[in-house]
Amino acid sequence: MVIVYHQNNKVVQVQYDGKHIDFEELNIIQALFKIADSYSDQLIIWCHIDLKANLNLSKLQEIFHHNKIMASYNVSESSFLSEAIGYVDGAPFVKINKEVCYPAWQMSNSVGGIHASVLLSFKNKIKESDDFDYFLNSLAKLAMPAGLLCYSESAFLNDFSDKKENNKQSLFVLFRFVKQHYKVSWIFLLLLNLFLYQKKIAFLPFITSLFYRRRAINIDFLNNIEVQSSKKVLEKGTVDVIIPTIGRKKYLYDVLKDLAKQTHLPKKVIVVEQNPNHESTSELDYISDETWPFTIKHIFTHQAGACNARNLALAEVDSEWVFLNDDDNRFGIDLIEKTLENCVKYGSAVSSNFYPRIDEKRKVDHVNQVDFFGSGNSFITSNLLDKVSFRMGFEFGYGEDSDFGMQIRNSGVDVLYFPSPEITHLSAPTGGFRTKPVLAWQNDVVQPKPSPTIMLFNLLHKTPEQINGYKTTLFFKFYKVQTIKNPIRYYSNFQKQWVQSLYWANELKNKK
Repeated sequence: MVIVYHQNNKVVQVQYDGKHIDFEELNIIQALFKIADSYSDQLIIWCHIDLKANLNLSKLQEIFHHNKIMASYNVSESSFLSEAIGYVDGAPFVKINKEVCYPAWQMSNSVGGIHASVLLSFKNKIKESDDFDYFLNSLAKLAMPAGLLCYSESAFLNDFSDKKENNKQSLFVLFRFVKQHYKVSWIFLLLLNLFLYQKKIAFLPFITSLFYRRRAINIDFLNNIEVQSSKKVLEKGTVDVIIPTIGRKKYLYDVLKDLAKQTHLPKKVIVVEQNPNHESTSELDYISDETWPFTIKHIFTHQAGACNARNLALAEVDSEWVFLNDDDNRFGIDLIEKTLENCVKYGSAVSSNFYPRIDEKRKVDHVNQVDFFGSGNSFITSNLLDKVSFRMGFEFGYGEDSDFGMQIRNSGVDVLYFPSPEITHLSAPTGGFRTKPVLAWQNDVVQPKPSPTIMLFNLLHKTPEQINGYKTTLFFKFYKVQTIKNPIRYYSNFQKQWVQSLYWANELKNKK
């Protein structure tokens, strides 16, 4: 391990395995690449000299448990890029929970690290910046989609408090970053949003950004770096499977048969059957009529709703892992075995597998951090279940799985996407006795826009800038498909719908 201490973008001290080594007085970025050339099999840590006494050396191997990890921790209350980046980027990686290990591409020069092999793979891919923070943010933003796992990691520092510096936040830097890392249309939206919500006229930063070219790298540039995590995520290897179902007897039978053929059999399958008809009884006769190579826990309820059904099932889990399945999935015989192997390889406690519909082609072929979570195609360790649940405010709406994923991330656990093995989602027709729920707002004179559950997700998990950025894009997208074409009338109506959505989202917050 090589530790580089720096100040004012210059190297002031270098240690290798605890011993001081000679170095040239170089710019910190040049020094990192030179050190990576000389120590190509080593982890490279950077640390501001003022934080040297606080560096938690005992945690570094735990943080970097395999070679495709980049992590840092920002001691400042403000990020290098201003909060206005939320007008452009709506992903969950922007609102960082600094109390835990949290997936984030926004890196800091305060303290952090990366393996030399990753740095060398990045060498000469883009023009180096003189600003260390800009370089780190650019590297992470470009490399995260390519499979570099990037984190804000609070464990870097020991006994740290009050040493917070305020970074200078420049709109010139922000516009440049957006122009170099996003589609060009986003600089126009950034300009508009800054004016709408902050009354800032940023023409000069906007114009200046036009002289920068977009940065791009080959999505496969990290493929030669081997991954084998030292983090232990599997001991017993026991798996429970949960399946909520309603009116899909035949499809559920196929799912159970796929589970019965697994090379790594589940210990228990928990089926929650729903039928809102209070005169009804279970139609799943094959659960008791056939012999299965696992225990089936069958719960029958007249209360419809996926959130309630999944929570009932999760309460019955007692294995080390749980597979969140659906009643219209199909998968190969090695799904559980291969997924657990992937989790061990990456030290991942949560995975969401590729989940195509029939004939859907896979677009991403490598493991990476994702902004979604699938409630029908995911594996999680059961020790997370005392921290997360399906929030009932999302019942019969959209976003319950995304909210569940955000609860996981905010508990300090990342969600990784595995391109294989895949789980095919048949998107089967709904059962004949499903009833359309009566939503509290469906008879309102002014219908909420967006859906209150979408607004609820935004309120719970996004920054004010992200919410306002979403509002602007929704305004333009919705204009194309609604009937009011008079711009003034449309704007007035949209504002009323937005307020109505906010009202109902706040009502849903407290729903049990």
